[in-house]
Amino acid sequence: MALKLVMLGPPGAGKGTQARTFAAAMRIPHISTGDMLREAVAAGTEIGMRAKAVMEQGKLVSDEIMVGVVRERLAKSDARSGFVLDGFPRTVPQAKALDAIVAGGDPLVVVDIAVADDELVHRLTSRRVCSQCGTNAAVPAPGEPLPVRCAVCGGALTQRADDREEVIRERLRVYARDTRPLLDYYRDLPTFRAVNGAQAPEAVARDLASAVDAAIGAGAA
Repeated sequence: MALKLVMLGPPGAGKGTQARTFAAAMRIPHISTGDMLREAVAAGTEIGMRAKAVMEQGKLVSDEIMVGVVRERLAKSDARSGFVLDGFPRTVPQAKALDAIVAGGDPLVVVDIAVADDELVHRLTSRRVCSQCGTNAAVPAPGEPLPVRCAVCGGALTQRADDREEVIRERLRVYARDTRPLLDYYRDLPTFRAVNGAQAPEAVARDLASAVDAAIGAGAA
C-alpha cells in the first residue's frame, strides 16, 4: 500500500517538522508547497514557468497553477510508494482537485495537528532565531525566560517581524477563514484523524504514527 498522507495544521503547530520527520522515517518524500514550486520552476516546465511569472510579480499562485504543480510532482517516480503533503491543499477546491489526482489508488490519509490559538500565540511570540546562523531556539515553557543567545553558535537571538502577536492573530484569522473549512471537508473520511499538537514533539510524533496506522486500517476495512 502506498501511504498518501496530507498533513494539516495552523501556523506554529509544528506540522512541517512532524511531516519531515515522519516522511524520513517512512522513506517517502516530504513534499511541501515551497519545494513543489521551486522544483517546477527549476525544471522549466510550462506550469513552472507560469508559477515563476506570478511569483516574480509578488502575487499569490492561483489554485489552477498550484494544482498543476502538485500533479506534476506526484507523477514523479519517487512518489509512487507514497508521500507526505505539507502545505497542500489549503482550500476546499484544492482538496477536490487532489482527490481527482489520486483517484483510483490507495486512499488519502489526512491528519490534523490541532493546537489552541492561545498556545500558538505563545509559541510564535516566544520564537527566536539566531542572527548569525539562522537556527531557531527552543521555545521556553510559559513563565520561563526567553533565550538571548544561540545554543549552536552563541549569536544573538532576535524575533522575526511576523512573530508579533497582532501579526500572528491575523494569520490565525486568515487560517480559520480559508483553511479550516478543509477540516469540515475531510472530517467524515474514515481515514481522517486529529492529533493533539500541544504536547512535546516526541509525544506528537508517537501519536501521529499511531493515528496514521489507525487511519490505514480504517481505509482498508
